[in-house]
Amino acid sequence: MDTTTALLSDITTTVANFDQSSVLWALIVGIILAFLLGAGMGANDVSNAFGTSVGSGVVTIIQAYIMASIFETLGSVLVGWSVIDTMRKGVVDTSQYADDPKELLLGQVAILGGCAAWLMIATVFHMPVSTTHSLVGATIGFSVVLRGFNGIQWMVIVKIVASWFISPILSGIISSIIYILVDHTVLRTANPVKSGLRILPVFYFVCLAFNALMIFWDGSKLLKFDQIPAWGIAIIVLGVGLLAAAFAHFVLKPRIRAKIQDSEVPPTPPIFSDIESGRGTTELKDFAEGETQPLPPKPESEPGKIRKFFMWLMPDRTRVDSRSTTQLFSTIQVFTACFAGFAHGANDVSNAVAPLAAGFTIEFGAAMTALLASKIGLPISTTHCLVGSVVAVGSIRSGEGIKWSIFRNIVISWVVTLPVAGLISAGIMLLIKWIAL
Repeated sequence: MDTTTALLSDITTTVANFDQSSVLWALIVGIILAFLLGAGMGANDVSNAFGTSVGSGVVTIIQAYIMASIFETLGSVLVGWSVIDTMRKGVVDTSQYADDPKELLLGQVAILGGCAAWLMIATVFHMPVSTTHSLVGATIGFSVVLRGFNGIQWMVIVKIVASWFISPILSGIISSIIYILVDHTVLRTANPVKSGLRILPVFYFVCLAFNALMIFWDGSKLLKFDQIPAWGIAIIVLGVGLLAAAFAHFVLKPRIRAKIQDSEVPPTPPIFSDIESGRGTTELKDFAEGETQPLPPKPESEPGKIRKFFMWLMPDRTRVDSRSTTQLFSTIQVFTACFAGFAHGANDVSNAVAPLAAGFTIEFGAAMTALLASKIGLPISTTHCLVGSVVAVGSIRSGEGIKWSIFRNIVISWVVTLPVAGLISAGIMLLIKWIAL
């Protein structure tokens, strides 16, 4: 979304610098293509950030549209500026078009066309691709047609290719750590709902404070956030976190508790066994009297201790979470979906598809990875982040393993995104060059 706005801004600025009548058509076509690109992003990326929340009935589709619009815009404006700079000047050296800005303008049209076309094709074939990487490929495509391989910042391309591996691994690690923490502090306790409500303010503090840090630390130059001193940032971050924690404790907790209590099924009367009711004690006594003393246990080996530790650390794959626990996480998931929408506005979020308790950690871990990448201006794909999180958390939680055939197809779609978008953009640029240049 933010990179699309940047392309339109470049087109509008270029139009204002010379005879408008000769390139007015390019501005009109660029606006139309930008709308098509936005539709492709909505179909392939944005809508899926709220997919599980809508599917579980936590929010309606209209509410999801409203929240997505708000948080996508906030992420783009508050954090996405560094990615815009990378996309504008980092992939291709734009100074080589200083003598002929009309070529640069028409190149922006080719970028929008190549990226929009690829997103539409990928959506038709249900391929989760990266909008950011589509734009990078399209940028390279038009530049190769006009200037050959001169001016292409190859180190930026190397970083982007490296992100294909780094972003899913990092996101998977973060999501796995979060899920294991949630499992130990909430899911495996005697009363998961009570434990979950207890840590809810802590979760909101961490999440909102992290967002505030990403916004104000080395923040937007346009909004003057980069001029805020370190002590001011610390006060803002702590203040935002504490306000979020207070809101969660005094407003959200009572509402969630009441909602869960209203939907709970009355408990069934207990059924006592023969031993609990006093019957069967004679047989048990007779058995005990004839029982031999057990042998002392053998000392446990080091591999056995390590195995026992990991069995304690990892979640119980046979555990079935209660309805009230699932309802608690589905409520929190609305917040993590908004977090994912915010991160997509800053970079590129999609495909938050997971079970409720695990969807929660997947969205959170992937959004954290995307925001960190946005701060350093690296145009990673949070499609990759979310897939990495799904694979990692799914491996921990599910006993069925990963369907590697699906994962293989997703990886193939990642690899072909940059070259295919580049080829489409190059084809459009050749057509424009033949017609208008």
